[in-house]
Amino acid sequence: MILRIRKYGDPVLETRAEPVTEFDAELRRLAEDMFETMYANKGIGLAAPQVGVSRRLAIIDHSAGEDPAAKLVLVNPEILVREGTQIGEEGCLSIPGFREDVKRAYRVRVRAQDLDGNFFETEGEELLARAIQHEIDHLDGILFLQHLSLLKRDLIKRKIRKLVKAGEWD
Repeated sequence: MILRIRKYGDPVLETRAEPVTEFDAELRRLAEDMFETMYANKGIGLAAPQVGVSRRLAIIDHSAGEDPAAKLVLVNPEILVREGTQIGEEGCLSIPGFREDVKRAYRVRVRAQDLDGNFFETEGEELLARAIQHEIDHLDGILFLQHLSLLKRDLIKRKIRKLVKAGEWD
């Protein structure tokens, strides 16, 4: 089922998500629905708060559905290691229409749980590292706007306020 993506301005997006404690069919269904929602919106990552669920669950597929092995589910993730730096353009399904360069670590190592509650570690670099960091930021109530200069952030917020007034931002 395709879920409604919450847009900037919804308080759930700027609230730290609660840890997942129950690994059940409901969690698996949420992850499936999130993948369906992400693919329908042409994204490569999605965090549960973006669909209104304040739980520490994020999904990523940096192949955009091309490689089933690229699907990654992170439950209660934490970044263990950050190495190097990269600057690249980021967008966000919760802030549609806006893209900006963001500085991130080039490589990350993350520890998380799978949908059965088993702990695992994985690494990513370049685009995958960027997606992991972006989605974990969502779980911490941080939007990519917070990585921008104050000037760029204010400019985007002003444009969003105009869209809200015009009834074009729901």
